[in-house]
Amino acid sequence: MISIVRFSHFFLFLAFIGLAIPQTFAQELNEASKIIVDELSDEQVDDLLLRAEEAGLSRSEFLKALEAQGMPKSEVAKMRARIQEDVQTSGRNTQNSKRESRQQVNMAGINEGMIQPSGETSMNTGENEIFGSSLFYQTNRNLSFEPSLNQATPKSYILSPGDLIYVDIYGQSEQYYEATVNPDGFVLLDNIGPVYVSGKSIEEATGILKNRVGKYYSGLLGSNPNTFLQVTLGNVGTIKVNILGEVRLPGTFTLSAFSTVFNALYAAGGPNENGSMRKIKLVRNNKQVAEIDVYDLLINGTAQLDLKLQDQDVILVPPYLSHVKIKGEVKRPMIFEASDRDTFTDILNYAGGFTDHAFKDRVAISRITGNQRSVSDVYQNQFDMFILKGGDEITVQRILDRYSNRVQIKGAVYRQGTFALDEGLTLSQLVKNAEGLRGDAYTTQASILRTKDDLSTEMIQVNLRGILDGTSPDILLYREDVVRIASIYDINNEEYVQILGEVKRPGVYPYSAKMKVEDLIVMAGGFQESANSQDIEIARRLEDSDLGTLADIIPTQVNPDLGYHPNSPSLVPFDQVIVRKRASFTMQRLVAVEGQVNSPGIFAIESSADRISDLIKRAGGLNQFGYAKGATLIRRTEFFNTESEQLRRQRNLEGLRMKLAEDPSNSEAQTELLQRLLNDYQQTNSPVDNQLAQAKKESLDQIASETPGFAVKLKETEAVAINLDEILKTPGSENDLLLEEGDILSVPKLFQTVRMRGDLVYPTTLRHESGRSLKYYINGAGGFERRANRKQTYVVYANGAVKRTKGLLGIRNYPQVEPGAEVIVPTKGPKIPLRLGEVVGITTGLATLGLVISQINW
Repeated sequence: MISIVRFSHFFLFLAFIGLAIPQTFAQELNEASKIIVDELSDEQVDDLLLRAEEAGLSRSEFLKALEAQGMPKSEVAKMRARIQEDVQTSGRNTQNSKRESRQQVNMAGINEGMIQPSGETSMNTGENEIFGSSLFYQTNRNLSFEPSLNQATPKSYILSPGDLIYVDIYGQSEQYYEATVNPDGFVLLDNIGPVYVSGKSIEEATGILKNRVGKYYSGLLGSNPNTFLQVTLGNVGTIKVNILGEVRLPGTFTLSAFSTVFNALYAAGGPNENGSMRKIKLVRNNKQVAEIDVYDLLINGTAQLDLKLQDQDVILVPPYLSHVKIKGEVKRPMIFEASDRDTFTDILNYAGGFTDHAFKDRVAISRITGNQRSVSDVYQNQFDMFILKGGDEITVQRILDRYSNRVQIKGAVYRQGTFALDEGLTLSQLVKNAEGLRGDAYTTQASILRTKDDLSTEMIQVNLRGILDGTSPDILLYREDVVRIASIYDINNEEYVQILGEVKRPGVYPYSAKMKVEDLIVMAGGFQESANSQDIEIARRLEDSDLGTLADIIPTQVNPDLGYHPNSPSLVPFDQVIVRKRASFTMQRLVAVEGQVNSPGIFAIESSADRISDLIKRAGGLNQFGYAKGATLIRRTEFFNTESEQLRRQRNLEGLRMKLAEDPSNSEAQTELLQRLLNDYQQTNSPVDNQLAQAKKESLDQIASETPGFAVKLKETEAVAINLDEILKTPGSENDLLLEEGDILSVPKLFQTVRMRGDLVYPTTLRHESGRSLKYYINGAGGFERRANRKQTYVVYANGAVKRTKGLLGIRNYPQVEPGAEVIVPTKGPKIPLRLGEVVGITTGLATLGLVISQINW
């Protein structure tokens, strides 16, 4: 009750002095008992809060005022929950919701003047690189020591002009201030006035502001405060830092106020080749406040990274103390800066220690003594005592690539390799250590390669069989002995057998003892369908034979199912097994008819006596558009149509496979040619390929002609001129050819034109007219050209037949022209003019001949 009366008096007091709640807002508070919080929207709640703040009420005071004006406690609790929800989603108040995350101001000024990555590398690399130089100057500058702006506000941070601070008052009273330190060092707080904070730490500024604001918020002060004040840093300002001495880019730099010494050194590119990494000085107000050793960061990670810079600080990088170079078997062979008290152990620590292959008992140190250098050997027990001087060069050597107790065994043992040379180790014990001999070991002889003291070698031959069975004395082994035990297969020729003929995979196979013919046939994939199991020959190599005898021929037979046969002989190395073809075996032979027939397509040859007329009959005869005189028979050449040629192609296939496998240095075009040849040779005598096969061969011919060293011209088919008109009139005559496998009978559509080609005035295609002579068509093409060879004019007919012009006593008999024919007029070729010397020679010869004749007549 006292609280309610107090707040009622509080509102009356505000209204009396003219600073109280606006009249409209006061009227709303008077009607608080009628407010139902659940019916208020978020915007309405925010509006009430904003108007309460404008009236100078905190949230807690606003809630007590609502309760004092008669709002039920349940509704006040709901209002408190709505306000708390608003705080979580949008901040303490609408003004606070505008607060942005901490940012760095004047980024352009900070970046200006810094050494930027440009793809350059430091001047020295490897053993001549100064340790630590790449920390500040490298191609990929991923390490920048950039200060974090999201860190908690450091209590020791010194405020300076340009810094943005947030002053939060919370507890019994709530208020929020945002102010920037002006150039005079003051922050201006609303309704409070200016407060000087420049040069003060955050902790000191908090105390100053607390005392100043406490005059208006009495709850801030006293022994038991109920209101609290917090100062946080907003946007970070910049400072000016002077970097002098032996740096890559000395000057004055604009840096973030959060920056440390390492940020500044990074901005200037770090110390140069003459700069010190060990004694970098930080000067503030004409006094040295710190000395930075970069090696503490690089070696121990304990550098003063939290040492913040202040405005007008000076960083001085003096010349280096002394440089010591270490090379060889250390993890970081570089140049290091050594202090007056650094020993070899310290430099070794800077270099990361020895590598795994380092010789650690002694190091060689080259030192400048007067006008020359001297070498000192420093042993392991002296590492901690040997003080280094400027210009020293340390060399850490590698351990020797040799073994003190090694022997090796190679060859036909189960575990060949390197073994330890124990005292008294013998050859038989080494073989036992290698888990014994393999079954193919050649025990008649073994060799030991021994290295002498002068590093020359000698070969020692031993009787391995005698040593193992105890009949020969054992051999004592020495360091670096290499024992070699050969395999019987290394000494003897490789044994094989070969199978040819009607099997699926003819070729060469390894020989095994007691191998039968059936075994070899099974290894070759079994019989082909055409194989004759009763006609097999074995060609056996003769070792001591007469000059006229080349091989021993052994006829044999096997069961068709390759089962046991009592008369099947065993094979010996280098036998050749030849499986012949059954004489009665024939495969279907196919021909094709295309063009103007009633049933074009592929047909099987019924008998060896089938002729063209029989094929036309089976194809239903010519249709109404068929032109019998233009029919052509396309036939495979003899080169591709004989069984001997098929066998030759099969052998070529094996040769090509070997060539592709053994000669990978073939050019791309040659390899493609060989592969395409393989594809063509692998084709069996298939049915009719039609024009696809021909096009493929033409492409192959082009590749072969363009590839040096491969002059391959494959012509599988050619056109045979036939007279189908006569064949249909007199079937079985000499014009009616017998069919062969792969034949293609092409019956074109009736032609109505004649093509004119060659040395004519206007080569063209003319309409065919019955009864017209060749001369008529030549005139239709404009007549002969001046260099036309009229006597050699010929006609190519639609069926592939050719006729040429004949002449007798100057009378030319031109061939007849039929539909679809092509008239070709060849040229005489270029006329070569006589040279002046040739004309003089001919004239002189004729004059001499005339003079001789006249003398004879006289």
